[in-house]
Amino acid sequence: MTHKLKITFSLLAVAVAVAGCAISPGSAELDKLTNSIVKASFRDQGIVKAAVLDTDEVNLACSAADAAGKPIDDTLARALEAANLKAVKWPSDGKFIGDWKEGEKIAQSGRGLTWTDDATTPNGGNCYNCHQISKEEISFGTIGPSLYNYGKLRGVTDPDSAAAKPVVEYTWGKIWNSKAYNACSNMPRAGHSGILSEAQVRHVVGLLLDPKSPVNR
Repeated sequence: MTHKLKITFSLLAVAVAVAGCAISPGSAELDKLTNSIVKASFRDQGIVKAAVLDTDEVNLACSAADAAGKPIDDTLARALEAANLKAVKWPSDGKFIGDWKEGEKIAQSGRGLTWTDDATTPNGGNCYNCHQISKEEISFGTIGPSLYNYGKLRGVTDPDSAAAKPVVEYTWGKIWNSKAYNACSNMPRAGHSGILSEAQVRHVVGLLLDPKSPVNR
């Protein structure tokens, strides 16, 4: 038996003992115990680090609301969204729109971030797993809304124009850190979490907003 398995079994034994006590532990104690058990069961391997299990304030708040079976407090949600909006990294060269063809490749790809991957291997966005994006692709998820005609429906005929700026910035921000606009969004924080690079986010924005993209035809 490995050292980590011994630790895990020991923690489970503690959990059973605690459950048998006359005085039930509070949620904070149970959360702490659960986190200890989970962290003892994982290890760093390759590019994947156990730190991926760590949660920040917004994840903790949304998980607590979900466990309670009620929406997150509105005031707290607005505060968390504001904090995440401040954390959005805007394009370093001021260029929001990339190559939609590269964006389509990223949207189609679900690979990356596994322990067998190399740190230099680009990750995919796996966008079609949750969204309809173009009519050409007939296999897509429905967890998220359809993004077909995303730019056209928002009146973006020239994504580089001043008129399109609010939509362009929102699209970038949403992809970079979805929780900046919806605290408990199920959408991955692609840029914030290091799933996609700045260049990749730029290409996905191009896929959604370029009038020549199949999304808007």
